[in-house]
Amino acid sequence: MFPVICQIGPLAIYSYGLMLALAVFVSARLLAREARVIGIEADTVYDLVFWVVISGIVGARIFYILLNLGFFIDAPFEILMLQKGGLAWQGSFAGGLLAGLLFIRRRKLALWPLLDIVAPYIALGSAIGRIGCLLNGCCYGRAADWGLYFPAWGERLVPTQIFMSAGQLLIFLILRSLVLASRARPDGARKIFYAGRIFILYLMLSSLERFGVEFWRADHVLYWGLSIFQYVSLVVFVVALGLHRRLSLQSIRRS
Repeated sequence: MFPVICQIGPLAIYSYGLMLALAVFVSARLLAREARVIGIEADTVYDLVFWVVISGIVGARIFYILLNLGFFIDAPFEILMLQKGGLAWQGSFAGGLLAGLLFIRRRKLALWPLLDIVAPYIALGSAIGRIGCLLNGCCYGRAADWGLYFPAWGERLVPTQIFMSAGQLLIFLILRSLVLASRARPDGARKIFYAGRIFILYLMLSSLERFGVEFWRADHVLYWGLSIFQYVSLVVFVVALGLHRRLSLQSIRRS
């Protein structure tokens, strides 16, 4: 749609990178304010966000390259062209989560309470970042008469970027409302909102959202009727169910 926002001499401002930066800025600022509730300083949050974002971008790029290995073997310099898009959410999540867990362990922070307040802002950042996908023209859907016209592809396509952005925004609102509800009724909500449930719910909702939207996507290779992203989403959902069972049983035993 609008891959380049503006050109200042030799410097080009790419919509994909701009929206990614905006997503990080907004989410980090809100998260830093939120973290004070559990006694975590803003500087600690910014350090966490820095390492999570760097590792997430690396992980997302590596996963995307592996999925399109033939193309990058023929054009290796394209590996560095992040401004054109090409970041896979599953790789980003894996890389960012690994970096986050290592950071939390090193700083000796409370794991599940921190993940619970982080989860809504992961969804918010994804919602903002997907607007960059729309402007860039990547992550597109199938051809449809009712779709948006994408000049780069010369046809009307299902705006799956909007679907994913709206889905993540809805997930953010759901998770945020649950966080506020757990604080409004701390005694009655303790059994329901055990530490870690918000993050686990994020995993469940995000994997379901991505699994559904994939049926409209047109830029993925299918294996036995499903894309690789759908298989990964199924794995994430099953893992989340396992974590839910484990943590809920632990919560019941403590009570």
